[in-house]
Amino acid sequence: MNLKDKVLHKIKKEGSINFELFMEMALYDHEYGYYMREDIVIGKYGDFYTSPHLHPIFGAMIGKQIEEFMVWVKKNPFTIVEIGAGMGYLTKDLLDYLHKKDKLNKIRYYLVEINPHLRKQQTQLLKNYDFIEWVSSLDELTPFIGCVISNELLDSFPVRVIEVEDKVYEIFISLKDKKFTELKVPASQEVLDYLDEFNINLLPFQPYRTEVNLKIKEWLKKVSKKLQEGFILTIDYGYCTDEYYCEERNKGTLLSYFKHQVSEDIYSNIGQQDITAHVNFSSLHKWGKESKLKTLGFTSQGAYLISLGIDEMIEEIYGNSPDVFELAKIKGLILPQGMGESHKVIIQYKGELNPDLKGFALRNQIKKLNIK
Repeated sequence: MNLKDKVLHKIKKEGSINFELFMEMALYDHEYGYYMREDIVIGKYGDFYTSPHLHPIFGAMIGKQIEEFMVWVKKNPFTIVEIGAGMGYLTKDLLDYLHKKDKLNKIRYYLVEINPHLRKQQTQLLKNYDFIEWVSSLDELTPFIGCVISNELLDSFPVRVIEVEDKVYEIFISLKDKKFTELKVPASQEVLDYLDEFNINLLPFQPYRTEVNLKIKEWLKKVSKKLQEGFILTIDYGYCTDEYYCEERNKGTLLSYFKHQVSEDIYSNIGQQDITAHVNFSSLHKWGKESKLKTLGFTSQGAYLISLGIDEMIEEIYGNSPDVFELAKIKGLILPQGMGESHKVIIQYKGELNPDLKGFALRNQIKKLNIK
């Protein structure tokens, strides 16, 4: 049996399933899900790459951010929890930075990793840092003071897919001639509540297709429950509510990635391709407040890295004669035509202080996150 057969069997046995469950099985099924594969590769030879694969300076900058977190929250040891570390490059690069700054004796580091095969690869890459502890879920952690970091994690959360015509419909997956076919079912109350909560009215834009990520709310609750005091650093691609659900974006953001080829064909290569949807950062802001998290800053990755001092880091690494090829890769992290504008950074805080973080000195767009 493969994943397609498993999904087909489930539908035959139980009836049509909503897209959220389909995406969850496609990505996280214990036997066949994309993120559970033994041969999963992220980077140049995989299906996609992330900022840490572009250049080690990205991880060094996150290390510099953690260094600033430690100034504000004076806790020894300062606990760092990274969720969804992929191949482990971000972890290695930020720890290399903290090692140079003589900070390793002041931290504890946990990696939350559900894929045992990725965990083996991470262990090999990070063998010089034997203090790292691995867990399979946040539930295994005791409450801590420190920070939670994730890079391109939330875009892989399973989403509901909706279509708006005369009213709001939710997409379900059924079978026709032993192939997947979509059904339109009146939207669930959860979806309607989401649209109401974020003041989203798509009827004037019909026909309109988009996504609703309800999983983020539960994730924030879990993180806040474990984080006694400290920061949540989230980097991902996405928009605020007004940009996400605008008239021009009437086909949504759902995409699949297979061997670096972007496709809207979600139902091919099931279990062999990544499926993603952009993040509504307004939901992190609003739901974060409900979980006692204060948004300190929101901006593009490019503006964030420049404000945080990436120019100083370049000089620290290369001196006055940086390698042209290396500079070109670094520009991919900060320029709009690279990841500089598509990827956003949001930092939330739990505690009694009012931290003023350097990364938002150039541009802080918190106001964009508010619901109009």
